[in-house]
Amino acid sequence: MPGHLTTHVLDTARGRPAAGLRIDLYRIEEDRRTHLRSLVTNHDGRTDGPILPAGEFRTGVYELVFHAGAYLEAAGAPAGPRFLDLVPVRFTISEAAHYHVPLLLAPYGYSTYRGS
Repeated sequence: MPGHLTTHVLDTARGRPAAGLRIDLYRIEEDRRTHLRSLVTNHDGRTDGPILPAGEFRTGVYELVFHAGAYLEAAGAPAGPRFLDLVPVRFTISEAAHYHVPLLLAPYGYSTYRGS
């Protein structure tokens, strides 16, 4: 089974998918951080395709950076300094499998986990 990487971002404060949220994917090798791509979530809070498709899938350390501050501001979060801005999630892909890294997001907190 070839591996791939997906996400799903939910706006828990508004009780809906986080549409229009930018996500950057990086590969981490030693002290080098390489930008692989930028994507934007669709109306369902997902990207239109895998973040890391099967043809580009490799084991290693990766980082997803969720642009939470810009999304929350556009979604009508309270005015003033942002509590959250960029939300980095660094993780290791150790085998060819489906890695799903969801984000549950609110103006003052977030959580993530390895989903299925």
